[in-house]
Amino acid sequence: MKILIPPSEGKARVKATNAIFSDTNFKFERPVNQVVRLLELIDNEDLRSVYGTSPEKALGFHRQNQDIFNSPCAPAIERYTGVVYEHIEWETLSEKAKKYMDEYVIIFSGLFGMLTPMTPIPDYKLKMNVLSLQHHWNPILSEALQDEKPIIDLLPQVHRKAYKPNKKNVTPVDFLIINKGKKTAAGHFGKAVKGEFIRYIAENNITNTDDFAGFEYEGFKWDGASFIKEGN
Repeated sequence: MKILIPPSEGKARVKATNAIFSDTNFKFERPVNQVVRLLELIDNEDLRSVYGTSPEKALGFHRQNQDIFNSPCAPAIERYTGVVYEHIEWETLSEKAKKYMDEYVIIFSGLFGMLTPMTPIPDYKLKMNVLSLQHHWNPILSEALQDEKPIIDLLPQVHRKAYKPNKKNVTPVDFLIINKGKKTAAGHFGKAVKGEFIRYIAENNITNTDDFAGFEYEGFKWDGASFIKEGN
């Protein structure tokens, strides 16, 4: 079983290990290097649109991304700081739950492709939808996951385009709100629910979707296909 989750835009400047990224023997080093070379082709005047920030900050992020192979690393689960990860609360998980996550959880990344929670990575900033990176990673990640089953897909739509799922093996899980009979994505709050759900399945060693029904959070309940909350 594998559980696919997104990265976060927010990153912590945590205490790095002694290893730099080029020394980690990362499985997807070659396609990562291809992404870095692709970034080198971007003109400075286009950096603001690529990184979605001021020209000065964009240039800093760009240089950081280009130098990742010479940068110190920290485990991915400690690097990411977004809402999903705040609600996973890695530091407070039991050791058994941490082992569960490192065995079953895969983090999709625009720069690194696919990570485990304990994969050492440097600080970076690059979204999956920048430069259509989901298409770059699709054949690579599809091949890497082709023999995995079952796969629980907790990814947002843009990350789902980074691999080709075998519908027989993959269960996509969404977090939805029903208002006036219409289902819509739970949005930002859905990230919190997703993080709580990941924590729940890790702490309870869940390996079967039938056991998803035991999870409820802020009105979200499993209906056999998605986590649904009735709106006001």
